[in-house]
Amino acid sequence: MKKLFLVAFLLGFAPIFAQETDIEDVELTPDNSWLKLGLTAGVPIGDANDASSFAFGADLRGQYLFNPNIAIGLASGYTHYFGKDNIDDFGVIPAAGFFRYYFTPDGLFLGVDLGYGFLANIDNNDGGLYVNPQIGYHNRD
Repeated sequence: MKKLFLVAFLLGFAPIFAQETDIEDVELTPDNSWLKLGLTAGVPIGDANDASSFAFGADLRGQYLFNPNIAIGLASGYTHYFGKDNIDDFGVIPAAGFFRYYFTPDGLFLGVDLGYGFLANIDNNDGGLYVNPQIGYHNRD
């Protein structure tokens, strides 16, 4: 059931094109793509809040803009969760794709990262579905 949900979710966000496109026709420029390294901090919510009170990490992202409003990309990094109530610290290493919708070239955007999160520093390192919803502000400078 989880796999069916994941496939349905991915298909819902996947752009579908009927025309054929050659890879040579796509020119990557600073106006339509970027690669960034950033720092993240946060407060876990949901079930993660039972095990951790604070998270800090770094991420690496590459993005391609189809047009001024729609972008896709790849993201990875490491987030360290500080354990609470005698729970050891643990980490998550995501391997994710992402989608962003920019309302204007400069300003508010909505996005989601979706992929697999590998667990680190924990006995049960199975990992699982990684979802990171985002609301943010984009400044072109």
